[in-house]
Amino acid sequence: MRKGDVLVGKAIKNRANFAPTNKNAKSEAVKKISSIARQHRLSYEEFVSVCQQVRNKLRLTKTKKERQLPEILSMTELKQFFKAVQSCEDLQHELMLKLLLYTAIRVSELVNIRVSDVDLDACKIFINQGKGSKDRYILFPSGFRLALKSHLKANNQNKYLFESRLNQPYTTRRIQQIVKEYCERSGLRRAVHPHLLRHQMLTYLTSRGISDAKIQLISGHESRKSLEVYQHLSLESVEKEYQQALRVFEV
Repeated sequence: MRKGDVLVGKAIKNRANFAPTNKNAKSEAVKKISSIARQHRLSYEEFVSVCQQVRNKLRLTKTKKERQLPEILSMTELKQFFKAVQSCEDLQHELMLKLLLYTAIRVSELVNIRVSDVDLDACKIFINQGKGSKDRYILFPSGFRLALKSHLKANNQNKYLFESRLNQPYTTRRIQQIVKEYCERSGLRRAVHPHLLRHQMLTYLTSRGISDAKIQLISGHESRKSLEVYQHLSLESVEKEYQQALRVFEV
């Protein structure tokens, strides 16, 4: 009998201690096997083989992690936050944060939007090399077009849609600081961060009955498991529902 087989037998001898119903079964089994492996000076390959055999014999499986829902603001809290933004009368900050909310864009993508990426007529913005080095288009509300047009006209020397006083694109860190500052001004007792605004909009669109497949086009999420569901869709398929949903959004 091979050394590995002997050790597997020892490891599962007291299998009652490692019953599948025991929440700590896997970690306890690994501790036991590790102790035996050290005593018998197993090679790495032998150790891996023993662990695999013990897992199979004891029918140990990975515990599925519970998916936590993202924490979002109530509509009252969201309005309170943007009221603080508006009270500071920094139009660029207001436009920037509202675009962050309306489009559910990632902050790392927001800071890299160039003026040439904005299509005012189609209410679309091209995202160059977004997360995962993926190019895509995002939608913005038709009612937001005039505000963006005025911003671009007033800042016609800009290369990026939003630039600091030094005529440089904002950093993600600076956007995070700006959001935090307005959160403090608003008096909210909850932390607000750029990604929360993304969760806020995606949750809202879901509540309006827009399908997961279409929301994926807006959010830029990519799931290998569901690629077949999404591949026949285009951004045009969600545009009408998106515009209708944002028409009644009160922020």
